[in-house]
Amino acid sequence: MCRALNILLALLSRFLFAVHGIVTVWRVVAVKGEPCYWLLLMGVALLGVEMAITIKCTRNAEWKWFSPMVFLYLSTVIPSIWFLELNLLQSKLPINSSSPDLHLLSHIPIAAVGTVKFFREGLVELDPEHWVAGLEQTMLIVLVLGRWLMPKGDMSRDQLSQLLMVYVGLGADILDIFDTFKEPEVKTNHAVIIVGLSLFSWALMQFPLVLTQTSPPKDHGEARIPEESTRSVFLPWTSSSCCSSEVWSLLLTVGLQDGPFLVYRLYLMIRENVLNQLMIFFTCKNILIVMLEVYRICVVHFELGRPLGETRSQDTPQRQLENEIVEPSCQE
Repeated sequence: MCRALNILLALLSRFLFAVHGIVTVWRVVAVKGEPCYWLLLMGVALLGVEMAITIKCTRNAEWKWFSPMVFLYLSTVIPSIWFLELNLLQSKLPINSSSPDLHLLSHIPIAAVGTVKFFREGLVELDPEHWVAGLEQTMLIVLVLGRWLMPKGDMSRDQLSQLLMVYVGLGADILDIFDTFKEPEVKTNHAVIIVGLSLFSWALMQFPLVLTQTSPPKDHGEARIPEESTRSVFLPWTSSSCCSSEVWSLLLTVGLQDGPFLVYRLYLMIRENVLNQLMIFFTCKNILIVMLEVYRICVVHFELGRPLGETRSQDTPQRQLENEIVEPSCQE
């Protein structure tokens, strides 16, 4: 029964990714007017093969540290968003504003591509910029829903809920990159937009990775984790490597998103003179998050290197007191 449920969840999550990937690539074909862009569907086309291999080779229908399904989905969606954003950039450049071909190309009627009649009137009213923004926003929603639907593998429900909340926070910060493209100082700057799209693609590489298992199981050998402890306890078998999985997760977050985004926003503020409330807020947020993450990395690393006896030394007086209370009662 559990195996059948995992297979059903695997089908639903891959179907969700495939539908959004097809819609995104279809929009690229509609904008570019060339059928060769359908080749971008190679990523989602391999989801069926990936599902068969995953179900056959894994116990819980999902890999432990890496999700090939999410990676294949992103391999379709990320290039498509690049093409759509670069098409918007070309339509905004002054040198191309008088070109009737590009102007007509960026306002292709959606109904001409065979849209269902029920949605035809609403889709025609969407301009290319709204189309791109909608696909980018729904992409992050699909990532969260897909991760929620797909089999959780070796993760507990608590770890899965933490991962989903982290995804929502990461997505909000990633989407703000596209808001910087609308600034007057940036919207026609080809180099800055290319860097922003590169950071967007780089940050999305966090989603295929699953680094949430920061504490070992409760029953493992003779070591036990106190039930009243609310923080992660790093036992000797977790220190076989230089860093715990929590440290690796924090390092990846700093290296893939918070650090590069901070540098990018500082460049826009200092060099491009992009100053507004949102830019200042997100820059200050990035500075604070990087500081907190570095602080957390240091704390976790030092706790990892501390002998187990030191972490339990605080419980010694209480245990001695309990023994003194129990011994007289036994003698009576």
